[in-house]
Amino acid sequence: MLKLRLSRGGTKKRPVYKVVVADSRFSRDGRFIEKVGFFNPLLPKEKKERIGLEAERIKYWLGQGAQPTTRVARILGENELMPMPANGNNPQKAIPKKDRKKEGSDDAKKEEAPKADAALTDGTKKEEAPKTEAKKEEAPKAEAKKEEAPKAEKK
Repeated sequence: MLKLRLSRGGTKKRPVYKVVVADSRFSRDGRFIEKVGFFNPLLPKEKKERIGLEAERIKYWLGQGAQPTTRVARILGENELMPMPANGNNPQKAIPKKDRKKEGSDDAKKEEAPKADAALTDGTKKEEAPKTEAKKEEAPKAEAKKEEAPKAEKK
């Protein structure tokens, strides 16, 4: 399969990319079919020298079935050579996985709370409140057991 992708050049910590048409089986910086542009991420977004594309050749390769990578698709979308791809924004990505699970359980609790309030307004399920209080009482017992276990290990 043909891909429109970036091929890295430049030196350490000073990347410059070529936009190339290559077979997807070739290595990133290896053999390619044609160079169709360049991308310099170190320059500010306002400068014209940051991105250079050969529009006619890119349209030709897209017509031949070449698929752009996500980064190249964004670059082409910004230069109006193809429709802008869907926004891949993932606000959960910055949150550590452990915290994501906790937030998900909090959301579930928040959803259950309005249901419980609705049940109380109906007057049908007033027994649920003592059950939650009983669960709170059980938690200190479990903690007391945990405290006892280290004492046994010290002996």
